[in-house]
Amino acid sequence: MKTPSTQDISRMLHDWSNGDEAMPARLMPLVYDELRRLADHYLRGERPDHTLQPTALVHEAYLRLTDQTGMTWQNRAHFFAVAAQSMRQVLVDHARSHRAAKRGSGQKLALDEAAGISQPQEVDLLALDEALSRLAVLDPQQSRIVELRYFGGLTVEETAEVMGLSPRTVKRAWQMAKAWLRLQIRN
Repeated sequence: MKTPSTQDISRMLHDWSNGDEAMPARLMPLVYDELRRLADHYLRGERPDHTLQPTALVHEAYLRLTDQTGMTWQNRAHFFAVAAQSMRQVLVDHARSHRAAKRGSGQKLALDEAAGISQPQEVDLLALDEALSRLAVLDPQQSRIVELRYFGGLTVEETAEVMGLSPRTVKRAWQMAKAWLRLQIRN
């Protein structure tokens, strides 16, 4: 089976947006490997005894994606951006339930890239989520860029395409957001 092109996936997403109810099932095998890679990236920084596995994260996020009604998919990058947001929410929900069950310190996530720290640092996933929520109030664009770049694994160019910005604007906002997050998470 040949690897689907970005245009093939974008076309399928367009068909899904236009009501083709069979499209989510046809799309999943084509995007599964990339979603799995994204899930692996998220879970790599989690604690070793984390109970959520990459496959379960992919499936839970995909279920949330298919439950959305009226979603108009723009293209492949938009799909993966929304998938990343969904995975982030699954992890945050999981961390909240784990924290409630254990009343412990919460889930940890390596945030070396997102916080702009040269050495990997473990950060409480709930603290990161709270910091991103605060950033969204102050600067929704920067918060979205962090979500797309770090959680979504999108390149600067893909992020710029999804957001309708220039790559230069995305790079500047990314740098500012990392600096802001670094300060928020240290406190």
